[in-house]
Amino acid sequence: MDFRHSDRSLAVQDQVRDFLAEHIYPNEELFEEEAAANRATGTPHRTPAVMADLKAEARRRRLWNLFLPDAEHGAGLSVLDYAPVAELSGRSLALAPEAMNCAAPDTGNMELLHLFGTPEQQERWLEPLLNGRIRSCFSMTEPDVASSDATNISATAEVIGDEIVINGRKWWSTGAMRPECEISIVMAVTDPDGERHARHSMILVPMDTPGLTVERSTTVFGYDDGPHGGHGVIRYEDVRVPVSAILGERGAGFAMAQARLGPGRIHHCMRCLGMAERALGLMCERASSRTAFGQLLARQGVIREWIAESRIRIEQARLLTLKAAWMIDAVGAKQARTEIAAIKVVAPRAASWVLDKAIQTHGAAGVSDDTPLASMWAQLRTLRLADGPDEVHLRSIARDELRAHQS
Repeated sequence: MDFRHSDRSLAVQDQVRDFLAEHIYPNEELFEEEAAANRATGTPHRTPAVMADLKAEARRRRLWNLFLPDAEHGAGLSVLDYAPVAELSGRSLALAPEAMNCAAPDTGNMELLHLFGTPEQQERWLEPLLNGRIRSCFSMTEPDVASSDATNISATAEVIGDEIVINGRKWWSTGAMRPECEISIVMAVTDPDGERHARHSMILVPMDTPGLTVERSTTVFGYDDGPHGGHGVIRYEDVRVPVSAILGERGAGFAMAQARLGPGRIHHCMRCLGMAERALGLMCERASSRTAFGQLLARQGVIREWIAESRIRIEQARLLTLKAAWMIDAVGAKQARTEIAAIKVVAPRAASWVLDKAIQTHGAAGVSDDTPLASMWAQLRTLRLADGPDEVHLRSIARDELRAHQS
């Protein structure tokens, strides 16, 4: 195994570091101020105006669509080469990924359209997403079934003549509340009598389609995620779209969902390690500047243990994530499924541990919004559920491990 990054990746990493230092970090406070002003005027899901400036600067620096390995539309980086770039963006999760057009759920949706879309679908939806003119959401999870098992999904998409009629209720459709969100990729049952993993299809549904109603947004530990479009609860009631709106093959929705989630989990895990790195830096700064019981916190043995343990956990998680990225490039996401499942458990756990100790080191300030730690912790805790809860991934790993010992 060779985890060395290409010269192209190293150059992009340096460019991203400069972009963060010169434009992202200095505008974090302004972003939050504009988000607060939008909430005060009753438009919490409006994008803060500074984001347009950051996007323009990112494009000027050619830091755009870096997640996409296609050199024509993206940066031409392999999964392994993109991993450290994603990690850097995680240091300012609220701003950096979107500024570079590398934010979920658009990244996964663009990958689906790139892999499975027809030329017409790509022209209508992929091109404006790649150009950052519109946003999208992904409607898979449902409030009334255990969606950790995607075969439970009960929303229906009945094919009637040359139309598909969609009925169901979805939630956690991230980004659905934003005015720029124009397309939803909906996973629904098209073939109820089909094999368990061949019953669902993915369907492209414009957000202004009659019968589609965005009811509300859910919160995350009290955070509304307003500037990022919230997490929409969407009702689909006799929503009609043409059969040509099916993305990929009919009945292939489950397999496509797995294809979408593989590289996406790498992105999530590297971004959460970026958050952990920033939290560790803040912990060290706090410990080196605050005095308690007659000496700096940094001289307290327990704080030193937290700092050392944080570094160890970050490095362990990063190495496992890089191995998974290398395997995706070398043998494909399907053959790397065990490693992908493992990092999806390990990386958010490691990062959450670091965040917890950083919060503890900051005392009451750590649980306030005077530091980014509280919101970062909420995002990290959510990652232990997003793209499959820990228990599903552990089940998958155990199944593969046991299979080798069965006669």
